[in-house]
Amino acid sequence: MHDLYIYYQVREDGASALQPLVAALQSELAARYTLVPQLKRRPQAKNGLQTWMEVYPAAPAGFDTALAQAVERSGILPLLAGPRHTEVFTDLISCV
Repeated sequence: MHDLYIYYQVREDGASALQPLVAALQSELAARYTLVPQLKRRPQAKNGLQTWMEVYPAAPAGFDTALAQAVERSGILPLLAGPRHTEVFTDLISCV
């Protein structure tokens, strides 16, 4: 398992249309994979753009592919101001 951090930019005037689409995307994935996704954004906008981040902690094997397919179906891509960037992190030490 690994944690996925996906960040991207959205125009401020498109944020209200994007949020329910991302929420539906994350809800679908949470139900299918029993994980607890998060949606975050930087507190300030810059040049009319907000930076958003989707977080998928403890994503199981194969989740990356399912996420990419869900994103394609979701309708969010036209609302983004550029590409989605994915970072993958793994735990060094488990505290559990």
